[in-house]
Amino acid sequence: MASKGKGSHTALRPGISRRTAVALGGVAVVAGGVAVARGVLGGTGADKAGGSAGEKSGGTGGSSASKRGGSKAATSATGEKAVARKVASLTLEQKVAQMFFPQPEALTGMGQVTAAGDTTRKAFASIPVGGMCYFAQNLQSESQARQMLSASNQISLDEVGLPLLMSVDEEGGTVSRVGGNKGFSVENVGNMRDVGNTGDARRAYDVCKKIAGYLVPLGFNLDFAPDADIVNGTSQTMAKRSFGTTADAVAPMVESAVKGFLDGGIMCCAKHFPGIGGAQGDSETEAIATDKTLDQLRQEELVPFERAIAADVPMVMVGHISCPKVTGDSAPASLSRAIVTDVLRGELGFDGIIITDSLGMGAVSGLHKARDLGVAAIQAGVDMLLMTPDLPASYQGVLDAVKAGTITEERIDESVTRIVRAKLALQG
Repeated sequence: MASKGKGSHTALRPGISRRTAVALGGVAVVAGGVAVARGVLGGTGADKAGGSAGEKSGGTGGSSASKRGGSKAATSATGEKAVARKVASLTLEQKVAQMFFPQPEALTGMGQVTAAGDTTRKAFASIPVGGMCYFAQNLQSESQARQMLSASNQISLDEVGLPLLMSVDEEGGTVSRVGGNKGFSVENVGNMRDVGNTGDARRAYDVCKKIAGYLVPLGFNLDFAPDADIVNGTSQTMAKRSFGTTADAVAPMVESAVKGFLDGGIMCCAKHFPGIGGAQGDSETEAIATDKTLDQLRQEELVPFERAIAADVPMVMVGHISCPKVTGDSAPASLSRAIVTDVLRGELGFDGIIITDSLGMGAVSGLHKARDLGVAAIQAGVDMLLMTPDLPASYQGVLDAVKAGTITEERIDESVTRIVRAKLALQG
């Protein structure tokens, strides 16, 4: 087993709860007396050198009534003024770039990225993205991962004065990039279905806090977990990833999982809103849909997300499932204003960061040209765009839409305010 890292929290400002600060990333993890996550909280400028492959070296009963999820970031007038000042200091180009969340290969153009050096710095200067999602191919060992993440974060600090959201899909079981990876002395915690089958929500808390315990010392500040889907259909894709088959089984597990991640010192993300577990097929390769009405979704699929929001989940990922009996059309949820803005923002009251599922997936990538895909998602109400199929084209498409008035700069500012609010908390 790898060192799990004991948590040592930064001092909290008056009026900020421990969990709220953690939800926004305001945690330093200390191992062996050294703040190994210093890069997340401000960095020291170390590890600027390095190179990716081919890269030159050098450089418990929640409900919709809670209306909390992420909104606790607005903890003080002083804090909000700092957020507003930072947003105002960014150029339009920087603000739009903060809404993108690619893989490092998409940013750099490299075939496989295992470090952050000159190529990453030059690419970031062109498109200073708000986050990067890392996969097993990027993670070779504990020391390599720490150096890469620290250097990546420092580049973001140097370019825009904001930390980088550095994420991984670490659900456990079939979706695990670190646990079970031969380069790391960390065991896979197993499938969440097995956790759910215990019927003990404390087990979900413990497992997710354990995951946080090995991710944070590496430098990660965001985990794209927990999975809040209910597998009430025949989906084999989600069967092992979901905590269970009913809202009664899944909801308390999700709530406890969120608390475990936050108490473990890492931001987390409930996915895949409004719930894809009952759909046939796999959105990775094809369109998926549900024939449920909104009232039916309220009875089941939405309940785990309500509980996640009640537990102050800082981010929600919207899936690509079509909900024609809710929206009146075949648009996937990730591109639907009826789902993102009316249901998630309006009805459930979520005011944290909303991110799409990967926009490179087959269920959505063919619906629009790359330059228009991000525009459609932003118009639906999302804040961050995960893994667009063509980063430069999608980035330019959003810029052009703002300049043409298709999207207002005020709309961009709404999303960037949420992003900056979370990032300033990362700096303590």
